[in-house]
Amino acid sequence: MNRTLVLMISLAIPLLVGAVSGYFTSQSIPAWYETLNKPWFNPPNWVFGPVWTSLYLMMGYASYRIYFSKINPVRRRALYLYAIQLLLNFLWSFFFFYFKNPGLALAEIILIWICINLCIVQFAKIDKLSAYLLLPYIAWVSFASILNGYIFYLN
Repeated sequence: MNRTLVLMISLAIPLLVGAVSGYFTSQSIPAWYETLNKPWFNPPNWVFGPVWTSLYLMMGYASYRIYFSKINPVRRRALYLYAIQLLLNFLWSFFFFYFKNPGLALAEIILIWICINLCIVQFAKIDKLSAYLLLPYIAWVSFASILNGYIFYLN
C-alpha cells in the first residue's frame, strides 16, 4: 500500500476517534463538567483540545512506523495493543462525560494506562522512536488519571 496513504490513515484514525468522542460528549462540558468540584491543578478547558490533537498525531505517526516494520508476532501484538488502547481512550469520554460517571471512568483510565504501557514496551522492541512518541501520551494519561481520581473524590 502507498506509504503516503497509510500515513494519512494512521494520522486520521486517532484524530477521528478524538473528534467523534468529543462531539458526543461536548454537551456535558457546560451542562455538567463545569458544575463539578475540581482540584486546583485542573487545566483550563481550552488546553485539552491542542494537547489531545498533538498526542493523537504522535500516536498516529508511531503506529505508521510500526505498521511498516518487519512483519512478525511482536508487530502484530503491538498493533493489537495500539488498537485496544485507542478503543479504551474512545470509551473513557463516554464513561466520564456522557454517562457522568467519574468512578467508572477512573477504573477504565487505569486500563488505558496499562494498555499504553504495554504498547510502549511492544513498540520499543520494534522501533525506539515509535515508543518515544508515546511517552507524552502516557504522561498525559497519568496526569488525567490523577485529575479523574480527584474529581471522583471531590464529587
